[in-house]
Amino acid sequence: MAWEGLRTSLYNDANGFPTIGYGHKLTPSEIAAHAYRNGITTGQAVILFDEDIASFDAQINSLFVDGHLTQGQFDALVSFCYNEGFGRLRTMLSHGLANVPNELPHWVYAGTVKLFGLVRRRAVEAQWWNQV
Repeated sequence: MAWEGLRTSLYNDANGFPTIGYGHKLTPSEIAAHAYRNGITTGQAVILFDEDIASFDAQINSLFVDGHLTQGQFDALVSFCYNEGFGRLRTMLSHGLANVPNELPHWVYAGTVKLFGLVRRRAVEAQWWNQV
């Protein structure tokens, strides 16, 4: 949650996606239902965060059923996936698992704008990845 910060009102993230809480990107059904238009509580934000993390955990576990990731590698992928989404994680992984630390620094842009918060985040994710 520390990376995301808490926003209890709807906002558009750096890429223009409707977002709330700790960086929860609204789903198409949430957008259609005008969900969260009156904001959310901190408790609701924590629930959304936990649900999002559980979803990304499951998606990453489905890719690595043999469990050959270290805890640091798993944590780095969950953090990346939470920020960029599962589709972009698959794109990054298409360059090979061994290349993840080299790929992470490429994912620091919102459109063409380099975000220094993402530079810091990717550096930490690379550190987690390289933990033994």
